Amino acid sequence: MTQADAAETGWRGSREGWLEAGYRALIEGGVDAVRILPLARQLKVSRTSFYWFFDDREALLAALLAGWEDRTTAPLIAATKQYAESMTEAMLNVLACFLAPDMFDSRLEFAVRSWALQDAAVAARVEAADEQRLAALARMMTLWGHSAPEADIRARTVYLVQIGYISMQAVEDIDTRLARISIYVKIYTGQEPGPRELARFEAGIRRAHDQRR
Repeated sequence: MTQADAAETGWRGSREGWLEAGYRALIEGGVDAVRILPLARQLKVSRTSFYWFFDDREALLAALLAGWEDRTTAPLIAATKQYAESMTEAMLNVLACFLAPDMFDSRLEFAVRSWALQDAAVAARVEAADEQRLAALARMMTLWGHSAPEADIRARTVYLVQIGYISMQAVEDIDTRLARISIYVKIYTGQEPGPRELARFEAGIRRAHDQRR
């Protein structure tokens, strides 16, 4: 369908379609790529159809930020509360959030952090998210017996390493990441994960990656 056809038939797309197009533009080209006319051309709809779903570009950007929180902060906090029979299993739940596809959206995280470098309001949202995530990790550590100061430092060690992977766009194949997990868990928690815990963790991560292909 051409843009002219869209105007004649009244096809406006959908709010979800505009959001998905905006999401793709953001992660592939940064916030400056999130523009109404290019997105309309991509969706093969008229530019004016955008305004059926959003008041302006700022409204779309606000919706994308809300989606970022849903795709990053929410799953990480949920992972810290997931059932575990040991501290090491609790930590494996957190690491699974970062390693399993479709849980913590690393590409969107990178795009939003890049956006924050040029927008003070977005930087404040990122800072607030960092505090929420760190607090959730520290609470988890405290529940497993670490003192408050130690829980805070361990939480920061976990979080800053994982965000460092994203910010540096470090590339490791899944075999390399999995081979390092046992040592990471020992550093993060002070305990070594058991063989059965590691086997379950690895099987779950590999299954998730296989399903993504």
